Amino acid sequence: MSAQLAALAVLLVLSGFFSIAETSMMALNRYRLKAMARLGNRAAIQTQALLDRTDRLLGVILLGNNLINAAAATLTGLIAVELFGENNIALATGTIGVTFLILVFSEITPKVIGAAYAERIALPASYVLGPLLTALYPIVSFVNFFVNGLIWILRVKPPKDGESQRLTNEELRTLVLEHSRVLPRKHQMILVNLFDLERITVQDVMTPRAQIEAIDLDIAPERLIEQIATSYHTRLIAYRGELTNIAGILHIRRVVAAIRDGALERDALIDMLVAPYFIPSSTPALAQLQYFQEKRERVALVVDEYGELLGLVTLEDIIEEIVGEFTTNAPINTIDFAWGPMGDSVVEGSSSLRELNRKLGLALPVDGPKTLNGLIIDYLQDIPVAGVSMRIGGIALEILQTEDRVVKTVRISRPAPLATHS
Repeated sequence: MSAQLAALAVLLVLSGFFSIAETSMMALNRYRLKAMARLGNRAAIQTQALLDRTDRLLGVILLGNNLINAAAATLTGLIAVELFGENNIALATGTIGVTFLILVFSEITPKVIGAAYAERIALPASYVLGPLLTALYPIVSFVNFFVNGLIWILRVKPPKDGESQRLTNEELRTLVLEHSRVLPRKHQMILVNLFDLERITVQDVMTPRAQIEAIDLDIAPERLIEQIATSYHTRLIAYRGELTNIAGILHIRRVVAAIRDGALERDALIDMLVAPYFIPSSTPALAQLQYFQEKRERVALVVDEYGELLGLVTLEDIIEEIVGEFTTNAPINTIDFAWGPMGDSVVEGSSSLRELNRKLGLALPVDGPKTLNGLIIDYLQDIPVAGVSMRIGGIALEILQTEDRVVKTVRISRPAPLATHS
């Protein structure tokens, strides 16, 4: 009797090994496993080789597990017959007993442990499963032949290698956000911004037409030289008469020597102009970043479907959407994006909604107009006047100043949930 009980214990342990190996293998982080394999970890290389042919791996695990469970059931039946005699009670007792033992010691407990410590168990287990698969390969192949035939009859198409492990952008974004303890905050935000870059267009990040700094080639040479000499930009849009009549883009460094000598001629300045680069407003920001790289450009003019100039986008504008704002020598805007002591903030109507959301922690809708002025006009469906208040997206707005049918300044009241953190 003692020998039979010892043999049953050994069978349960072996069955538990196959169960814990199966669960740990399936629960492994495949991307971490690939990284470890690239670093030369022998156990990871062996495990990855097994997982590359999941059908064979599961074949050898289930083959061993079922053989052992069948042997354990038979042995338990013999023990029950020896204890209670050959009758129905003995058979029922044996069936119930072996079911309980297999569930507790060979299935549930090993699987829970395997899922909790997948990497610690799967890597060492690969050294056992690898040789075992080699030894039982003919039997596993024979079984898999019938399995593949049944799958073909059922018209089931298993995913190709690695296809089931592919992650969508939204899944990758969630993965980055949930592993904030692993990544530094700055790196985390860069990755999140990179995922968001596919959702926005150049119109979301461009400098609006009204804020473009440009030079008029028809003004007096003295004023032209003064404007170029005091510019904070390395490239300027050049036009004649009106901004819609664009002549080209001027690289400031090309005219520095001529300005220093005080002999800048209008015709010579025109010869220095570079042909403008136009792009549609619907161009995705990420695609435009790639175009800038391919065409070796840094500035593009954004136009609508009718060819009208909407604004200007630079390489720096798109990069800032990923890594945040750069420190530049440009004059600082007198309107500060910050909450005042009274829980409000006064901003310009031309402010970008994305910039307001980012700097003030708001949630203004960005799927329509791109500026605060455009959002207010779209909401009111009328030309606003000073003193009008409204609530958009749960955020209270008050128009302080209008000019030429345009909202100049707006007071934003800090939303109540945010005010509790001040």
